[in-house]
Parts: sequence; C-alpha cells; structure tokens
Amino acid sequence: MYKYLTGIDIIDQKGGVNPGTNILVLAPSFSDGELVASFLAMPRKKEYMIVLATETQSEDLIDFFAGNGFDTNYIGIIDAITRTSFTAIEDTQKIKYVGSPSDLTGMDIKFSQLTEEIMKGDFTDDPDQLFPTPIRYCILSLTSMLMFRKIDIIYQFLHVVTSKLRKIGSIGVFLLNNESFDQKTVAIVKQLMNIVVEIQNNDEGKKIRIQGSMGLSMNWSHFSIENGNLLITP
Repeated sequence: MYKYLTGIDIIDQKGGVNPGTNILVLAPSFSDGELVASFLAMPRKKEYMIVLATETQSEDLIDFFAGNGFDTNYIGIIDAITRTSFTAIEDTQKIKYVGSPSDLTGMDIKFSQLTEEIMKGDFTDDPDQLFPTPIRYCILSLTSMLMFRKIDIIYQFLHVVTSKLRKIGSIGVFLLNNESFDQKTVAIVKQLMNIVVEIQNNDEGKKIRIQGSMGLSMNWSHFSIENGNLLITP
C-alpha cells in the first residue's frame, strides 16, 4: 500500500499515513498555520497536490509555494477568491475558478475536473506517472467557508470530499482557525478527521501538538520548518 510522508518524524517513522487519511490543522491567526498545512500537503516525488484556496488568490498562492520550494508543475488550484473581483477570468489547465468561498457545488465540480485530468495523465507530461496517482488535497481554509455557510452544510460537504479522497486513495489536509468558532463547531469538523495538528502562539512562542490515529499523542512542543520537514523540539 502506498504511504504518504508528512515531514513529521513521529508519523514518518511509522511509514507515513495511509490513503484516505484526513488531517485537520487547528491554528489561530499569525501562527504559521497556513505554512504547516501547506507543507503537510506538499507533493513529494511523483505526487500531486490540489488546493482549494478560499482566502488567497491563486497567483499569490503559486508565488508562496514556489518561494518555499514546491514543484508547482504538480499543483492544481481551485481559486474561490479571484472571481469575486474579476468575474470574466477563465480556467486554465492548472487553475480552476469558482465564484466565491460559498460555491460548494462549483468546488466539487472543479475538484472532479482536476482529479480526472491528473488521473488520465493530462495534467503534466511526466512519462513515469504513478497509477493510481497519489494526490494530496488541501483546503486553505475552512475558516472562510464557515463564514458563509452553516456548519451542517460544511459537514455534509466535507463528508462528500473525504469519501472521494478515500475512494481514489488520496489524503486531505484541512486548515481551520479554531479561535474563530465555538468548541461545538470545531468538534463537528473533528469527527471526519484522523489526525489533529494543533498550533498555538503565545508568550512562549509557537507550539504544536499532534493527536489521532496510529497511536499518535504528542504534548505541546516548539516547532520550526526546515527543508519541508517539521522539526519539533521539547
């Protein structure tokens, strides 16, 4: 069975995560949550990444990925921001646009389009593409979506998404600002997740905690990101 590496030692020492795994990153503002989620979803060799961008325009996101060493040839983006200002912008091979962060139907359609293009080998000209093709799906972020839609609707959307990811052997990484919502909302989202990565930023600096399947249980520790790896120190 194919395994997905995460850049986190306590996970990768077990061989990585199985297809169908969903990882929730809970992070307040200004705590590097987007960076952590992005690196968890970063495509390794022969892998692909699909990003649903609800807060950052695709052009800026590509610059962000390229600046952090991602191979953007293997990244597809569903942009839910740009058309709110430029309604006439057209889809490209690697960037698909939807009207707003509330357009869940459009997001689902564009995800299926990108997935099909990747699986058929039309997304890149890689002659050695793996089949079935490993894909990492990342939502940056659920926070904006929950501003537009009620939690029960988002839960249904995520249930469909996670079922599709499991069916095609992919993994999901989902970013949420837990300080923007009550504990009940966060608990509902957690129900669909296998691993929860929590980040906090206080007077002691930025810390991380990881819990979930695979017997994962790690207390709060300082962290940094270097060369695509999440370095954790007590």
